[in-house]
Amino acid sequence: MSKPWPDLPYESWKDTCATLHRYTQIVGKIQMALTPTQNHYWNVALRPSARGFRTGPMPADGPAGGRFFDLAFDFIDHELFARTSEGEIRSLALQPRSVAAFFSHLSRMLESLRIAVTIDDRPSEIAVDAIPFSQDEMHASYDPEAANRWWKIVLQTASVMEEFRGRFVGKASPALFYWGAFDLASSRYSGRRAPPRSDADSILEEGMSHEDISFGVWPGNDELGGPVFYSYTAPPPSGIETATVEPVEAYYDTKLGEFLLPYTAVSRSDDPRKTLLRFFQSTYEAGAQLAGWDRQALEREFRSVPWTTGRPYDAPMIH
Repeated sequence: MSKPWPDLPYESWKDTCATLHRYTQIVGKIQMALTPTQNHYWNVALRPSARGFRTGPMPADGPAGGRFFDLAFDFIDHELFARTSEGEIRSLALQPRSVAAFFSHLSRMLESLRIAVTIDDRPSEIAVDAIPFSQDEMHASYDPEAANRWWKIVLQTASVMEEFRGRFVGKASPALFYWGAFDLASSRYSGRRAPPRSDADSILEEGMSHEDISFGVWPGNDELGGPVFYSYTAPPPSGIETATVEPVEAYYDTKLGEFLLPYTAVSRSDDPRKTLLRFFQSTYEAGAQLAGWDRQALEREFRSVPWTTGRPYDAPMIH
């Protein structure tokens, strides 16, 4: 059986990471084009699944049509599937191929299902080598083992996030995979609007419209050396950078304005799930306390799930 929290040094897969990042942007932009906008653009994000990442159902024939379809990355068999509500299925192998070729093949696959969609083929939130997808022959790497490991890290993190989300009764997002930054994130909201930001474009203006404390995992970069968990409070309250959080490996990065926790501090701990929950809980408490959130109204007493404690989970019966 493979490791639940596998190793994934950034150097070992950075070319695949860059290529797969762009693949997910193409799929995510299709979802953005075909679904109604939700608060904080929750509608554009992909969802982790038991085999990869997936979109939600999208209209295949326009708003008035009766067919729906979804797109799903499978990181076990390494294929991208397009499936319609009429039972039609098409697949595209995930293998070393350029972003331009992936874009072209996916477009033809959708055409074969009589699905018409137009997207902006310029990469989003990518500052380096931001080549339009239809012209990108530079990024063409795909290491199936690395892609599988990244998905497993995301899936394990999503499971912890959903347990953590259950401790909060205020507005909170599910665990969502954002293809812009190629990260998994979940956010809690105070219920108050955030002050306007002078640097905000339309995307950031909607995404950061309300006070929030967000948590996530990101594959990292050359400087960080591997995946990293993060947590930030927006807008940042005074004193957040000196707040004490857990575990001891966590620290505040003044450049990013976020708490960071190296992935290895979780994956190599005696209890990765408990370690990550401590990071989420302690950074939330620091931010909520300093920002003056109404914690009594927003929180509830939390109980661990059975595999954490070994005791029955005495949740109320549903009749």
